[in-house]
Amino acid sequence: MLTDAHIEQWLQEDIGHHDVTNQVPGETTGRLVAKERGVAAGLDAAVAVFDYLGVDAAATVDEGDRIDAGETVLETAGPARETLRGERVAVNVAGHASGIATRTREAVDKAREAAGDAEASTATSGGAASQSDTVRIACTRKTTPGLRGVEKRAVVAGGGDTHRLDLSHMVMVKDNHVAEMGLEGAVEHFRGRVSFATKVEVEVESPADGQRAAEAGADIVLFDNLSPDAVERGVESLPEDTLAEASGGITVDDVSDYAATGVDVISMGSLTHSAPSLDYSFRTTTGT
Repeated sequence: MLTDAHIEQWLQEDIGHHDVTNQVPGETTGRLVAKERGVAAGLDAAVAVFDYLGVDAAATVDEGDRIDAGETVLETAGPARETLRGERVAVNVAGHASGIATRTREAVDKAREAAGDAEASTATSGGAASQSDTVRIACTRKTTPGLRGVEKRAVVAGGGDTHRLDLSHMVMVKDNHVAEMGLEGAVEHFRGRVSFATKVEVEVESPADGQRAAEAGADIVLFDNLSPDAVERGVESLPEDTLAEASGGITVDDVSDYAATGVDVISMGSLTHSAPSLDYSFRTTTGT
């Protein structure tokens, strides 16, 4: 949830203690313009920045819309001084979020195409229909401190899944837990401490350990840092009611290979920590 405290911190960081640059009288209007194609996101946060400063602002496209270079995505009207004080923060947050949404949409499109091809191939060969057409592209907790909400919403705008928002949403048994308690012991330990509504996911590094995790009671098995071939073998070893996730250095370039394995979820830290910002420009259009 974006609060006034967040916005105040963003503005204070940029404005400082003695802003002479934006001491401009009168009223003005402005617009946020995309300088390249992409997917719009973060506009709600940009609007909130202007609203906080007493500037009227409204998005002209919806979150998740594909946008073209030269397209206006947000318009403002209000005091010139406050408009100019808010424009850099608004541009930065919208550009960052839209870059994440754009990268996510690219991954989602590639995964769906690959999953569809895998399903068609299986059907042609007379086998059971693949479930990979339902693959979800998810982000991780590799987010920028203070910006997780903005970044997670940007992933959703791009067609992705938020995964767990914080540690309270799901238990993930990782390698350190297994080192301390053993795989089966760790699952049993956490199973005895969670609510019936909380899922337990187990991270494994081999197809065989994936089967062990499912037998121990994992709701979700995460195949970490494995090749697509190894992930496919792991998926085939799991019961139908156990979800399979792949993660570990997966990028847009190889997401298609993982989507074709039959995995249910592909989680990608690169959606948030490596997506380039979408280029926006803020232009004032009239002044009085």
